[in-house]
Amino acid sequence: MDCLKKSSLFSLPIFLLYFSIILSFNNGVNASHKVFPGLQSTSTVDVKNVHRTGYHFQPPKNWINDPNAPMYYNGVYHLFYQYNPYGSVWGNIVWAHSVSTDLINWIPLEPGIYPSEVFDKYGTWSGSATILPNNKPIILYTGIVDAKNTQVQNYAIPANISDPFLRKWIKPDNNPLIVADVSINKTQFRDPTTCWLGQDGYWRTLIGSVWGKQGLAILYKSKNFMKWTKIQHPLHSVDGTGNWECPDFFPVLLHGTNGLDASYNKKNIKHALKVSLDVTRFEYYTVGIYDTKKDRYIPDKTSIDGWKGLRLDYGNYYASKSFYDPSKNRRIMWGWANESDTVNDDVKKGWAGIQTIPRKLWLDPSGKQLVQWPVEELETLREQKVQLSNRKLKKGDKIEVKGITPAQADVEVTFSFSSLDKAEPFDPNWDNLYAQDVCAIKGSTVQGGLGPFGLLTLASQNLEEYTPVFFRVFKAQDKYKVLMCSDASRSTLKNDKTMYKPSFAGYVDVDLINKTLSLRSLIDHSVVESFGAGGKTCITSRVYPTLAIYDNAHLFVFNNGTETIKIKSLNAWTMGKPKMNWSFGHSSY
Repeated sequence: MDCLKKSSLFSLPIFLLYFSIILSFNNGVNASHKVFPGLQSTSTVDVKNVHRTGYHFQPPKNWINDPNAPMYYNGVYHLFYQYNPYGSVWGNIVWAHSVSTDLINWIPLEPGIYPSEVFDKYGTWSGSATILPNNKPIILYTGIVDAKNTQVQNYAIPANISDPFLRKWIKPDNNPLIVADVSINKTQFRDPTTCWLGQDGYWRTLIGSVWGKQGLAILYKSKNFMKWTKIQHPLHSVDGTGNWECPDFFPVLLHGTNGLDASYNKKNIKHALKVSLDVTRFEYYTVGIYDTKKDRYIPDKTSIDGWKGLRLDYGNYYASKSFYDPSKNRRIMWGWANESDTVNDDVKKGWAGIQTIPRKLWLDPSGKQLVQWPVEELETLREQKVQLSNRKLKKGDKIEVKGITPAQADVEVTFSFSSLDKAEPFDPNWDNLYAQDVCAIKGSTVQGGLGPFGLLTLASQNLEEYTPVFFRVFKAQDKYKVLMCSDASRSTLKNDKTMYKPSFAGYVDVDLINKTLSLRSLIDHSVVESFGAGGKTCITSRVYPTLAIYDNAHLFVFNNGTETIKIKSLNAWTMGKPKMNWSFGHSSY
């Protein structure tokens, strides 16, 4: 799948009311695979480097979207992703292919999968990899067979299993493996998951779909991986959520941070089901129990199953895909962050889309949510370092972090405070709003009690533009509510009403008994990936400053609350650039 990912700006009823209006804008919610026939094959003459990332994954030019079939195989990490070889808008999609031994430094190869057969002539869309017994990798992917957008599920296998990079993939003649029956919407039937092997000896996979307004994770099973049968009922479905894209289903340990293979099904585990909702352009997930006898997934009562549920990332993050890494016994999640400027901007600059930093993923000790953290290998790019500790921030104070390159940095900070008494009352009417709506009301410049405090990233010297990432603590009826925001509304002086500059936000489920809050932000020219409270709440923002670029970018720590905040510790690093030997790969790059 793919699409420009945009959020709901209002509470749910208002969002639905205005949905048809939002569709008319380029920066609103668009239908999947929005096509620009006159632009999709427009070759890039002069690639603009302003706002290109330094250490996030992106090819030298052109459009990218979903990460496909990431896997670890024989000591090598493989990343496939949707790519347009001929332009910087969606179209002409192939599976670009890059390999790495550390998830940071990459070598591009020739496209692994591309339209070539009757069963994928009109498109090769997203899919997943599975490692079969005897260490044989196989990919399931969605093929488009006609101009009516009919979708089927195909497979591909390496042409030469002894090639360490698995450069070439073949698509056998017995494709497609799975064709939609009369009960399935054939134009919304895509993105097969990594397969798992049940105790009954049958393989299973999920395919995202919709029937009416009911989102579906359709379940198929196979004894030999070649002949697949649809189970009568979906593994899971939810009314009113719309089309489900890029489903992901995997087990998580109740205790510890280790990952599990998709087929693991013993004691002391739960399962997580993630879906990408086509309507809202956000990623939602629940944690629950997989009933293997009934082939049903039942979310826990603590998991809201719908639009107000938990998100992997409360910002510009979509079409994620996870995989199990046996080399370090962990589950890793990849995500895509599209651009927030216009299609015309993408054509002018010659590129669009990045992959976020891969994240290790595990279940929080509470059992209620997932936790994400940048993979440890990212730390090999850390260069110049600065530290601050025990610095007080009174109301209105800000401290500049000097000695690093703020446009390309990694910042970890822990804040502490002596009292919760000044936490503002939480307005009960806000229960009907999304967190980002509250952030839009209570922004970084609105004086509070306990907060707002945090970082001013990609800031100009005099704060004409900046992207604040901050916390604000509220007192609800029987508990404290911590709001985390990444607000792009002041991120640029560019006066373009079509640019998307939201106040992204999410609540952080954290115990404030120690009166501390931690924040990590990965700042990279046009992206700010932030992790609150050790990765309980994650927000990715795409921003395009006009003044705060390159050496003119600044970084500040600030407090606009009446409660004095202490910087307990701050560590910040300039981030180097990974090795991306693009000349090694196919000429289409």
